[in-house]
Amino acid sequence: MMQEYFPILCFILVGVAIGVIPLCFSALLGRARRPSVAKLSPYECGFEAFNNARLKFDVRFYLVAILFIIFDLELAFLFPWAVAVKKLGTSAFLAMGLFIGVLVLGFIYEWKKGALEWE
Repeated sequence: MMQEYFPILCFILVGVAIGVIPLCFSALLGRARRPSVAKLSPYECGFEAFNNARLKFDVRFYLVAILFIIFDLELAFLFPWAVAVKKLGTSAFLAMGLFIGVLVLGFIYEWKKGALEWE
């Protein structure tokens, strides 16, 4: 019975080795053990941090993230449908057209409301 699980054990060991060996090499050979002022300084978006990290974010950051997720999910539904559109028939084509139409209307609404404007 142990021989049946041996390939799985080998697969797990090789996977762990592939993950651990580069970490060990980088710890031994890397320059991370020599900290400098530049390495220890805070870094935020290409310039020095200018405020406390616990300040509230502007709502626009969250709004843009939500809009990205919505349109990303649209594509996630569109790809499998596009692969099987010939097999699904006309009703599926019309249903996807309705789905995309609702999303386009939402996009136009957000555009008119100024959600995509960044001042």
